[in-house]
This record gives sequence, structure tokens and C-alpha cells, in this order.
Amino acid sequence: MNENVKIVFGLLGGLALFLYGMNGMSDALQKTAGDKMKKILSFLTKNPIMGALAGALVTAVLQSSSATTVMVIGFVSAGLMSLPQAISVIFGANIGTTMTAQLMAFKISDYIYPLIFIGFMMNFVCKKEQLKNIGLVIFSFGILFEGIEIMGSVMKPLATSVIFVDLMAKVKEIPILGVALGTIMTLVVQSSSATIAVLQNFAAQPGPDGVTSVMGLAGAIPILLGDNIGTTITALLASIGQSKNAKRTAIAHSIFNITGSVVFLCVLPFFARFVQFISPRGNEIDVISRQIANAHTTFNIVCTLIWLPLIPLMVKIVTTIIRGTEKQRDDGPVSVLESGVIAQPAAALYLVSEELEHMAEVGSKLLAALKESFSSDKTQSEAATEQYKTYRRQAARMEDDLAAYVTKMLSSGNLTQQQSGQAAGLLYVSNNIGRIADRCEEIAGVHEKITQGGKSFSEVATGELQDCIEISRKLFDRAIRSVKDGDLDRARTVVKKKNKMRKAQKQLKRAHIARVNEGLCDASMTEDYSAIIYSLDRIVDNCVSIAEETLDHLSFVNFSEDEADEERPADIIAEINAEETLEEHENSEQEENANASDADGSSNTAINKATDFS
Repeated sequence: MNENVKIVFGLLGGLALFLYGMNGMSDALQKTAGDKMKKILSFLTKNPIMGALAGALVTAVLQSSSATTVMVIGFVSAGLMSLPQAISVIFGANIGTTMTAQLMAFKISDYIYPLIFIGFMMNFVCKKEQLKNIGLVIFSFGILFEGIEIMGSVMKPLATSVIFVDLMAKVKEIPILGVALGTIMTLVVQSSSATIAVLQNFAAQPGPDGVTSVMGLAGAIPILLGDNIGTTITALLASIGQSKNAKRTAIAHSIFNITGSVVFLCVLPFFARFVQFISPRGNEIDVISRQIANAHTTFNIVCTLIWLPLIPLMVKIVTTIIRGTEKQRDDGPVSVLESGVIAQPAAALYLVSEELEHMAEVGSKLLAALKESFSSDKTQSEAATEQYKTYRRQAARMEDDLAAYVTKMLSSGNLTQQQSGQAAGLLYVSNNIGRIADRCEEIAGVHEKITQGGKSFSEVATGELQDCIEISRKLFDRAIRSVKDGDLDRARTVVKKKNKMRKAQKQLKRAHIARVNEGLCDASMTEDYSAIIYSLDRIVDNCVSIAEETLDHLSFVNFSEDEADEERPADIIAEINAEETLEEHENSEQEENANASDADGSSNTAINKATDFS
């Protein structure tokens, strides 16, 4: 095989192993971190310094600033993170990505195969998921370094090539050529970590004297700066079709790297001397890999320290470039589900929880509108019916979106067993909210049939049904709150109320029959009345199913844990009132049953006392 062809295939093969190892290590690190990633991400919404720190830590785990940037753009597009917060996280991500270059500078050639073997055996033999993931981290780490070794070995002939030596000489004389070369390389590979690893390996090749580097630090730094510029293309591509703030975030990333590169290019000789000063001493070919890593780290830390206090200025710049405000959706709240975040399970589960919370709000409004549609005031009833139809469409769209998103998460292979169980549980909650919407559709259909037939329930019956719908809504809100906060006591309360609601609904049916016997209600509407009560009973079942997920230790993923756990005084009072009214109902139930014939009021009293959630 031709020598040049061998070099090309050796570079491509080594690069493939490097990228495979880096991606494998990233996935395994995320699985190993598990819930710890949630704690790291909880810093994202705090002050800029904590945001930058979180960005650095997340990138150190993901082993890719591009992955962190794409995730942040997803958060911004979903409206879960403000523009200043996102910019600070991206600043930190640029620091975190330098961890890879620092790792590449270590000389561990003699330990690569033992690392691969140990990692493989741990992943193959161990039964515990955590140990298997740690083994995969070690195995991927070894594969990553093996890729670097292959690239280093095939690049040795390039050091003696006249063409490459002349090219490196031109890069030293005209640094802008090095910036262009680094930018193009990163645009093609879509990974600054990979191109910097190639740069470190090539720079470590000896020149004609066998001691100095074939390109030297002054020749390597411009290419390094180009690598930093090239990596911004991933964020720009990820922002296409996203919100204006997402585009602004991507542009902020570009401005950060471009302005920093321009400044450091202007002080290149001083920068090179500073890096040499802080790096280990020795022959250039032995220390230049570490020098490049230190240059990479210094560049990003200095740029972050300069820009962090200037975030308001950066916000002003990007809002000037991308003008205007966000367009609102016509079919309900903007979906927070961003496909670019699926590769980061902790973040994706957070988005699913946020979307579920929005869906629950729509479900509560749906029940409220359904209640008002029973109003005797025709204008009010028609307006409520239109509102109900709007909320019904929103609930259906959100259920479909959640199902598709969670399915993609589960099929991605990035989730741990615990995360898979949590994703499945959240999908089950979504399905139950969807079923509640279906039951509401059944009730609305019965009511529409009655109205179109020119009939109507009596005032007492209408009041009873409205009360029953309202109680179902409050029970639904209670069930959602229990799963949102992981509140087992609240969930048990919901389950306890199931039988009490059933008793109250039976009493409603008896009261209706009593009114029919007295000629106060139309006997032909008994079937319709019973159908509505039956649908409400099934709504209660769905609420209980949601609460039972809480009892199975499911809860929404919430980065602001302190806020989630804090109970409001009003909620505590509501809990006390609810329990007191339950006791009242138990004590007075027999008396109310005896007086069921009093159709004008006893059934209403019974249903209100059965479950007072006010």
C-alpha cells in the first residue's frame, strides 16, 4: 500500500477510535454519575459564577463543550433558562472542554492495553450496573488513548515531509493560516477535542534536529485558536429553527471564541512565553503536548474571567444582532421537549417533568371549563365549551409529544435502569392525564347530546354534577402535586378518598332516582346522568393511578430541590381542612343516607363533605 494512503487510513482509523472512545466514555460517565448530574445541573439557574462552574463540570462529564452547548440551547429554547444564565454556562463549558486536552498530554502508552483489558473485564463480568458503567469508562478511556497512539505513529513520516515542514513554517510566519487550518479541521471533524488531540500528536513529532518540535508552540497556538472557533459551528447548527434566545446563545458562544482568538493572536509571542513559563521544562517534543493543553486551558479561563462580568454587554450585543421577541404558539404552552437534549438523560428527564407539569395545568383547566359548560347561563356555557375544546386539543397534542419524546429517550440506550424506570413512570402519568381528558370528552359528548335534544338537567342535578366535577379537579390537582413533590402522605390521602368518592357518587344516583319519583327530574335522562357519574368515577380511578406512582417512589425531576420540598402554608391548611371534612362525612353519612329523599340539598351536602379540597 502506498505510504501516503497508509497515513490517511491510519489517521482516519485512529480518529475513529478516538471519537468512539470519547463518546463511549461520555455515555458511561453520565450513567455512572446518575442523579449526581441532576445536582450539577441544579447550579445552572443560580448566579453567573455558579452557572460557569456547572458548565465546566457538565462538560467534564460529557467530554464535549458542543454537547453542553446544545443542551443549554435546548433549555433556552424551552424557556427554562434565561439568556444571561445560558451565556454563563457556555463560558464554563469552554473551560470544561480543556479537561480532554489535559488528559491527552499524559504519557500512558505502556498502560493502554491493561486499561482496555481491565475495563472490558469489569463491564463483562460485573453484574452491578454501577460497576459495569465504571468498567465501560475505563475501557473507553483506553480505546481513546489507543486512537491517539495510532494517529501519533502514522504521523511520524509527516515530520520528514518537505511539504508539511514548509506548511508549518508558513503557519509560524503567518499565524492567520494556522487559525484557518484549525477552524477547517474542526468544521470537518465536528469535535475540537479530536482536532486538538491530532494537533498534540503532530506537534510532538521531532524536527530535523530530533529535539525541537516540527511546528513549535508558536505554530501550534494559532491552530489551537482555530479549533476553538471551529467548535462554535455545532452550536450555530443546533440553533437553526430554535427560538430567538437559542440563536442568541449560539452567537454568544461564537463571539466568546472569536474575540478571544483575535486578542490572543495579537499577543501571540507573549502568550507563548507565558505558557512555556507555566509548563514543565524539558525537550520541546517531550513537553509540547502539555504546553498545548495549558495554552488551551489558559485561553478559556482568561476569556471567561474577562467576559463573566460583561455578560450584560454580551446580552446587549446578541440581542442587537438577533432582534425581536418570541412568537407564541396558538395550540397552548410552548413545548419544552428539545430533541437535542435526549443524549443527556438527567436533563431530558427534567424537560419531561416540566412538560408534564404544563400538561397537568391544562388538565386542571380542562376540568374547570367542563364544569362551567354545565352552567344554566347559555352565554357562559357556550364560552366555557369553546374553552374546553381548546384545552382538549392542547392536552392531546402534549400527550402525543410526551409519548414520542420518552420513546426516543428509552430507545437511545443512554438511560440507566433507574432512569428508564423513571421515564416509564412519567409516561404512565402522562397517559393517565390523557385518559382523564378522554373521560371529559365522554362527559362533554353526553352533555352536548342532551343540549342538542332540547333537554336539560334540573338545577339541583346540574349543581350536583358541577360539584362532582370540581371535586374531581381538586383530587386531580392533589394527585399531581403528590407526584411532583414525591409526597407519599398526599398520595395516600388521594387513594383513601377513592372509596369516599364512590359512596358520594352512589348517593347522587339515589338522590336522582328520588327526584325522578317525585317528578322533579326527567326519567329519560337517568341513563345520561349515570353515564356522567360513571365517567367521573373513572377520572377518580385515574387520579388514584397517578397517586400510586408516587407511592412507587416516582417524582418529577426538579433541579430546585429546596423549593420543591418547601410546603406552602396554604397547602398545609388545605390538608387539615380536607381531613376534617372527611371525618365529618364519616360521622354524618348514615344520617344523610336516611334523608336522601330530600333531593334539593342532601346530595350536594354529601358530595361537598365527602372531599372538601378548598
